[in-house]
Amino acid sequence: MFDDMELLLAVDLGVKTGLSLYSSDGRLLWFRSHNFGNASRLRKAVPKFLSEDEELRYLVVEGGGPLAKIWTLEAERRNLEVVGVMAEEWRRIMMFDREQRKGTIAKSNALVYAYRVIDKLADHKATSLNYDAAESILIGLWGMMKVGWIKEVDWILR
Repeated sequence: MFDDMELLLAVDLGVKTGLSLYSSDGRLLWFRSHNFGNASRLRKAVPKFLSEDEELRYLVVEGGGPLAKIWTLEAERRNLEVVGVMAEEWRRIMMFDREQRKGTIAKSNALVYAYRVIDKLADHKATSLNYDAAESILIGLWGMMKVGWIKEVDWILR
């Protein structure tokens, strides 16, 4: 990567986890989901995810509780800036009220919007996308706004 490039890893928290990686120049580098099966396997895997790229500076985690603590503690050990967010907060920015009234509706709309983000910010297209990866893409987009890499998201989502 470039010398001054920074990276942001977005995590849709769970044992079924969505992950996406953004660069400070506004590109979506990759996105995926991973089913860890249980908290113990997640705990073992987190260091690998946080050490893949030395340019990683930010970790944006949606959710809370013990699983968030696993990510947060490891990120803090690596001197990463951790940004926590709840679904309601990033959805308020990304979706209209009518698109998020129920969780099932919000998840369906997350897929629609994630494909738009991929089309505009990724070098490759998605062949398939699940809810976890889609939500991590939107969490990462919100995170880019939060750390100041982009000012607004309407040009990407609408």
